[in-house]
Amino acid sequence: MAKTLLRDPDVYRVRPGRPIHLNDVDPNDTSVFDGDKDEGREYAEWLSERLDETQDLFYADRRYALLIVLQGMDTSGKDGVIRRVFQSVDPLGVRVKCFVRPTPEELAHDFLWRVHPHAPARGEIAIFNRSHYEDVVTARVLGTVDEAACRERFEHINAFERALAAHGTVILKFLLHIDREEQGSRLQARLDAPHKHWKFDPADLEARLRWPAYMQAYGDALAATSTAWAPWYLVPANRKWYRDLVVGAVIVRAIEALDLRYPVPAFDPAAIVIP
Repeated sequence: MAKTLLRDPDVYRVRPGRPIHLNDVDPNDTSVFDGDKDEGREYAEWLSERLDETQDLFYADRRYALLIVLQGMDTSGKDGVIRRVFQSVDPLGVRVKCFVRPTPEELAHDFLWRVHPHAPARGEIAIFNRSHYEDVVTARVLGTVDEAACRERFEHINAFERALAAHGTVILKFLLHIDREEQGSRLQARLDAPHKHWKFDPADLEARLRWPAYMQAYGDALAATSTAWAPWYLVPANRKWYRDLVVGAVIVRAIEALDLRYPVPAFDPAAIVIP
């Protein structure tokens, strides 16, 4: 695979404290890849295979953990990223947690109480399909918490993620950015195909009516919680192949940057005789 086709995906990394206006970000952008759609899909598959290779060493090394956070509006492709980017990865080393509406027990605790038990162990990759960021985005849009409470929660999130990072967890957060028109097309596709009806939730239409509020809430959350130890990547996601390529490239690069090594055995392999 010609790596020269892909330029640095860090152009999508959100700089700490920088104001984010999602309406000014083009979800159709493909500027860091010089190939076409077919080449992009091929490249994404190569990245998935490379992720499988690096995961073996990552799992054996057991000094680091990897947390992937996927956020985005309905139909933005969170499930698709999990299927495609991780299609070649050994499932024994990966866990996926989907955070849905909090239960009464969870609501009786602080908002991070339900999250920490699902953080990855060393050698493990954990993927959050939605996450603790629902508590500063959806909760804010629905009026469950106000702006002041969100600001306080941003501080708690930053401290929580910093604690994870200090104990060896690499944190990568991705907002899959689509526009309202693309979401409309994807929702209609679910209605048009009987085998996709199960994926359609009428409640998605209520969130769609609050699109501007969601864009504001996401922009504020990214600006407040993209840090050196837990960066956000604002990924153009109207084109599914490009979305997968960017996410895969960032993850592979992060793992390759670690000083990974296979553990030294506590025995002399040359002295072992198999009977």
